[in-house]
Amino acid sequence: QQGILFEDPEFPASDESLYYDSAAKGKVEWKRPKELCEDPHLLVDGMSSHDFHQGKLGNCWFVAACSCLALRKSLWQQVIPDYNEQEWDPRSPRRYAGIFHFRFWRFGEWTEVVVDDLLPTENGRLIYCHSNVRNEFWSALLEKAYAKLAGSYQALDGGCAAEALVDFTGAVAESINLEEGKYGEVISEQMKLFEDLMKVHKRGGFISCSILSPGRPSEAETAMGLIVGHAYSVTAIRKLRLGESLVLSFKAEKLFMIRLRNPWGKKEWHGAWSDGSEEWKKVSDSERKNLGITVENDGEFWMTFEDWCKNFTDVDICRTVNTSCFSLHKTWEKEMHPGPLLSRSGGCFDNRETFLQNPQYLFDVKKAQDKVLVSLQQEDRRKYKKEGKGDNITIGFEIFKVEDNRRYRLHKLTVQERVATSPYSNTRSVFLRRTLQQGRYVLVPTTYIPGVPTKFILRLYTDVPSKLRELKADRPKMTCWSLLCGYPRGVTQIKVHSAEGLQKQDRSGGADPYVLIKCENQSRRSPVQHDTTSPVFNTQVIFYRKDIDSPVTIQVWNSNLLSDQFLGQAVLAASPGEPRERQRLKLRGRGGGEAAEVPGHISVTVLCSDDLGEL
Repeated sequence: QQGILFEDPEFPASDESLYYDSAAKGKVEWKRPKELCEDPHLLVDGMSSHDFHQGKLGNCWFVAACSCLALRKSLWQQVIPDYNEQEWDPRSPRRYAGIFHFRFWRFGEWTEVVVDDLLPTENGRLIYCHSNVRNEFWSALLEKAYAKLAGSYQALDGGCAAEALVDFTGAVAESINLEEGKYGEVISEQMKLFEDLMKVHKRGGFISCSILSPGRPSEAETAMGLIVGHAYSVTAIRKLRLGESLVLSFKAEKLFMIRLRNPWGKKEWHGAWSDGSEEWKKVSDSERKNLGITVENDGEFWMTFEDWCKNFTDVDICRTVNTSCFSLHKTWEKEMHPGPLLSRSGGCFDNRETFLQNPQYLFDVKKAQDKVLVSLQQEDRRKYKKEGKGDNITIGFEIFKVEDNRRYRLHKLTVQERVATSPYSNTRSVFLRRTLQQGRYVLVPTTYIPGVPTKFILRLYTDVPSKLRELKADRPKMTCWSLLCGYPRGVTQIKVHSAEGLQKQDRSGGADPYVLIKCENQSRRSPVQHDTTSPVFNTQVIFYRKDIDSPVTIQVWNSNLLSDQFLGQAVLAASPGEPRERQRLKLRGRGGGEAAEVPGHISVTVLCSDDLGEL
C-alpha cells in the first residue's frame, strides 16, 4: 500500500543474520534480485534437481536435500506455497512487495517462515546457494528462510541431509552405516537394501549418502572422483536390462544402478558406468535417453549399486510414511506425542537408579505380529549456536514388553522384557524398525546422560491403531469412591512363563492352551498357543489389590470351537512375604489347595508389595 519493499526486522540484512561467530565476518553486500538481473523470477521453467549449486557455505547437506525435494512437485509445493502468486509479475510491478513465505515441518506442525528478498552478495553475485540460471531465485530465498529458522547462515555450516528433508516433508528419517552392515561384501544384504531403497524412492521417499573417513580431510577427493565428507542426493534407482552383447560381458541379465548428484554441479564418479565410460557404448541410444545419460560435467552420474555400497559409508533415508485410508500400498496408523525431557531426564538404561524417571509411553500391538516404526526427534539446536550450545544431544529409546493390563508408570524392572533398543546418536532423530509380538509395551525415550534436558517429538507407526499415550500417574488415584469402595492396599505382579506335561486333547496328541489369571473381581487371559502340551506363554499381569488376603488363581484352559475345557489351576496366596524367584507349580483340579492333582506344571514368577509405587 505504501509502495515500500519489505525489510524483515526479525532477520535483518546485517552480519547478525550471516554469522553467529564474530570472528567469521567478511565483506558482504545485501541486494535484491532486481539489482542483480533485469527480469527476476522465483522459478524459471519449473523446478529440477539441476537448478542450483552450493555456494561458499558448507551446507552441501541442505543443497542435497533441495535436489531431492525438486524431484517431487507435490512436496515442494508444500514448502513453497502459492508459488505462482509469489512470482514477480512484470505487468503489475507495484504489486511486488519484496516478501516471500515458505513452510517447514517443525516438531509436528507446518511452520510459516517469512523473509524479505535481500540476499548476500559479493561483486554483484550471490555467495551462497544459487541457481545456474541467473534470474531464478527460489533456491537462494529458500536457503534464506531456512537460515532464519537456524538463527544465521553460518549455523547451516555442516549437517545431515535427512534433517532438511524431514523439515521439508515431515518424513521419518533413518540412517544406515554401509560399512557396519557389510553391504559392500554380503550380496544378499546388498540386494535387500537395493529393493528397499527402490521401494522408498518409488513411494516418494528421499535418499542421500556420504563418505565419512576420519583419516582424510573433509572435501578431499578420492581416486574415483568422489568427495569425502560431502552429501550426495540420490536422484534415481533402476534395474538396467542388458542387451545380448552385454549378457556375455557381464554374465547378468540386469544391472542394479543408482544415480547421484553432487550439489556442487561438478566433480563426478570416474569408475565404471560414469559419464562417457566404455560401458555406456554398449547400451542403445533409446535406453540412454530414457535414463537421461549426459556426458557433461554437471555433477550427476550413474554407478552400479555394488560400487555405491563399496565406495560410500553412510546413507540417510527419509520415508514418507503412507497414512492415507485410500491407497494401493501398505498404509500405517500414526501416533505422535511431543514432550520435554526436563525434570524427568534420567539418562540411558545404564543409569539404573534414574532410568525410570524418564517419560514413559504405553502402546498396544493388537495383531499376532506387527511391524512397528518408531522415530524420536529432538528440537533443532542450531538456533542456540550464538549461545555456544548448538550441538545435538545424544538421544535414544528403549522398548519393554509389560503387563497386559498396566496403566501406571514403571517403578522397577522385574518381569518386564526388554525387547528393543534404538541406536544412541547425537543426530537430530533416531529411528527403529522392529517386528513385535501381540501385547502391551512401554517405550522410554532418553538422553544418554542423566540430567540433560531437551524437547522431543515421538512418532510411532503400526498397522492397526496402537493407542500411544503417556503414562503420568504412579498409582491408582484416590477419589471419593475410594472411601466407599475401598482403595488398593497392595500390588501383585505375575508372569506366567510356560506350562509342560498338559493333558493331550486331540488325536494328534496336542492341545490349544491358554491361561486365565484371576484376582478379586479382575481377570486377564493370554493368547492361545496352538497344538502343544508344553506352551510358552510369557504372559504378564499386574493387580492393585484391595483384599490382600484374597488368593490369586491361575487356570489353564484348552480352546475349543464350542466350549473351552478346564485343564487345571494353581492357587497362590500372593502375599508380600512369599519368595520372588521363579516357581514351578503342580496343576490341580477345581477347589482349594487340597484339590486333586492333574497332569501338568506351570512356571510362574510372583512379586508382591504393600507399596503401590514399588513395581
